[in-house]
Amino acid sequence: MKTITNEEVSNAVENQTIPTAFLATVREHGALTALRWKKDDGSFGSWTYNEYADLVARVAGGLAARGLGHGDRIVLMMRNIPEFHVIDTAAYFLGATSISIYNSSPTEQVIYLVNHCEAKMGFVEDEQFLSRFREARPSLSSLQSLGSLRDAAEENFTWEDLIGSDPIDLEQAAQTAKPDDLATMIYTSGTTGPPKGVMLTHRNIVWTAASMLKVLDWNDPAGKKLVSYLPMAHIAERMVGQYQPLLMGFTVTTCPEPRLVADYAREVRPNYFFGVPRIWEKMYAGIHAALAADPEKEAKFNDAVAAATPIVEKMARGTVTEEEQKTWDFLDEVAFSQVRALIGLDECDLAMTGAAPIPAEMLIWFRAIGVPLAELYGLSETTGPMTFTAWAVKPGTVGQALPGCEVKLAEDGEVLARGGNVFQGYLNEAEKTAETLDGEGWLHTGDIGELDDEGYLKIVDRKKELIITAGGKNLSPANLESELKMIPLVGQACAIGDGRPFVSALVVLDPDAAEAWAKSHDMADATTAELAAHPDIIREIEEGLEGAMAKFNNTERVKKVTVLGEEWLPDSECLTPTSKLKRRGIHKLYATEIENLYS
Repeated sequence: MKTITNEEVSNAVENQTIPTAFLATVREHGALTALRWKKDDGSFGSWTYNEYADLVARVAGGLAARGLGHGDRIVLMMRNIPEFHVIDTAAYFLGATSISIYNSSPTEQVIYLVNHCEAKMGFVEDEQFLSRFREARPSLSSLQSLGSLRDAAEENFTWEDLIGSDPIDLEQAAQTAKPDDLATMIYTSGTTGPPKGVMLTHRNIVWTAASMLKVLDWNDPAGKKLVSYLPMAHIAERMVGQYQPLLMGFTVTTCPEPRLVADYAREVRPNYFFGVPRIWEKMYAGIHAALAADPEKEAKFNDAVAAATPIVEKMARGTVTEEEQKTWDFLDEVAFSQVRALIGLDECDLAMTGAAPIPAEMLIWFRAIGVPLAELYGLSETTGPMTFTAWAVKPGTVGQALPGCEVKLAEDGEVLARGGNVFQGYLNEAEKTAETLDGEGWLHTGDIGELDDEGYLKIVDRKKELIITAGGKNLSPANLESELKMIPLVGQACAIGDGRPFVSALVVLDPDAAEAWAKSHDMADATTAELAAHPDIIREIEEGLEGAMAKFNNTERVKKVTVLGEEWLPDSECLTPTSKLKRRGIHKLYATEIENLYS
């Protein structure tokens, strides 16, 4: 395949901004449905791209009348709802920078973020968010006005005020923002210090969307359905659920609560679906729990998956024979298609996973049953994706470099990247920017990787998260955790071992698998805490440990585990909003359990 350079992608989007690209989509696909949402009665409301543009014009007029203009910053604290898209897009037409704040942010963090980015204006969804801004207001030195979708006090403007405003001329306003203007900032999680503001320009965003379109290789992506459910403060959802649809004409159904995504998927039947690994792990566990109720059926299904696995990999490489294709088609008809329908992915053209590692075996399993799942890799600092191969997938890798993006390894194995997707630096953090972006434009990711002879990247681990045992052995906790999560009863895992004589782990029971186990053992009324302490459960997990660790040498293997019953939830002391492990939080919360593993 011909290598596409950064210059070629840059030329393809020359002089484009989010507003100009959005208007091109509206002109070509104005009658298509742009945004959908579930109403209180369970039915869906929707706006076409023409209606979306009309609302943007009115909201932009309302924001401008209240003082928002070129170079100003607006912070948004809203769930994944259609109004977010309208306000966010309207800000770009004014040349302003729109910044989303995690809904879980306490008052202290609201104060830090609003002051750090010097936001002139804010807009929140309802009273639960408004109360935090009201409490913080005396400390918000730059904030001049605040709006609310609902529950607004007299001193604040409302959504109704905005959509009742005189519309601006979008064609004229689209010239306000320039490609090098700051479009948004994504704030890092701040687990090792205050959050850093990752600065992304209009050029970064349209460049990345154009590069992704080359990877997807869809002649006409307009009208593809997707569910947007992650917080918009995260770059993955911003790119997949906001920017790509806005520039490609997708139909987005907004899901305000991430825990409802499975229900939404079954109703929407998305063609394009992004799921963090925990989403796939829960689907996988749920399917296996359902199959476990009928051991004979489960055995037949597992045999079908085993037969399909090598065929699907040949299909990805274009080397499948006619006979093999017929075999897979038969297996799909009698088994796989029903499972895909059960999880709402029977119309899925492409599924993606990212933001955290996924076990390769799990990715292979989904591909075997006909879910075209591919893993991507990237950072907020790369406007989301850095490597992604949609079709010729190599499980265990995160694909090849995006078209126009260069990826290489430093001498110590650190992954470096350079291209139009690389950010402009951290806001007001020149020293940290210099540590991350070198003089030649290479982004130092902090991840350790390996590149094969075809340019496929494998992520070994975070440089700062490598476990160094008391014996001086460097280990990847992510690799160990991926294998632990393939033990049927295990849903989540955290490897322990830094400075310790051997590696151990905390493992969390998967709720669906545990429930199925309890029913099959006449313990349907048992709590997860009771099941986590049950000798038979512990024995099954310890027996599974041997197989899970088979690929590792003796010093690398997890030797002991403690089974926990309480699931780690997103946006908690244990997990980030996108379900990455907060290792420090876990170590602190379970300090006693960890010490007991070594006593």
